[in-house]
Amino acid sequence: MNVARVAARAPMRTVRPKDLRDVTANPHATAGRLVAAGELLRLSHGYFVAVPDDAPVGWNPTIEAAALGIGAAVYGPQNAILMGVSAARVHHAIPRAIGAAVVAVPEQHRPVRLDRGGTVTFVKRDTDGLEAELMRLDTGRGLVTTPEQTVLDLVKRPDLGGVPEETQQAILNLASTIDLDAVATLARAQHAPAALARLRKIMAPA
Repeated sequence: MNVARVAARAPMRTVRPKDLRDVTANPHATAGRLVAAGELLRLSHGYFVAVPDDAPVGWNPTIEAAALGIGAAVYGPQNAILMGVSAARVHHAIPRAIGAAVVAVPEQHRPVRLDRGGTVTFVKRDTDGLEAELMRLDTGRGLVTTPEQTVLDLVKRPDLGGVPEETQQAILNLASTIDLDAVATLARAQHAPAALARLRKIMAPA
């Protein structure tokens, strides 16, 4: 099996050079050649995404897809979940692109600066305890927190991601669509009563 095919079959089409050791003797050099050939795109140092066959010239994945791909490459697709502002983007609660992404993972990981701009922040969470769903992104299907989990996380940590204005707008947009009883259940399970109280205040009639 060739390297490009291995990358294309990886979760979110994303690989690290070490993931290619079974199919090439020199993963770094091979990845570099495939980047030059337009078959791979370097996301950041040590992370590459397979370019879809039907991608236009100059294609780049969304920052959300890139972030989730990196998380899945490191921790596996079941242990990397888009959360916070990134989940809000996928749920269309933040209409414009932002230069930050947030991924829940089971262990602490340093932030990753993407080559095309933007920073991926990894947050240590009990990923098994998060309410998430499989959603389609531009590089494949991956886990994203549900609207209820997303709004709870945004209210709990509104500065995470560094886009406070977009976060506040996302909270308001999500608040009009969520099941508050479901959020309350999550808040109890995740020991987040203060966040739930703030959300109830936001949602209270003026």
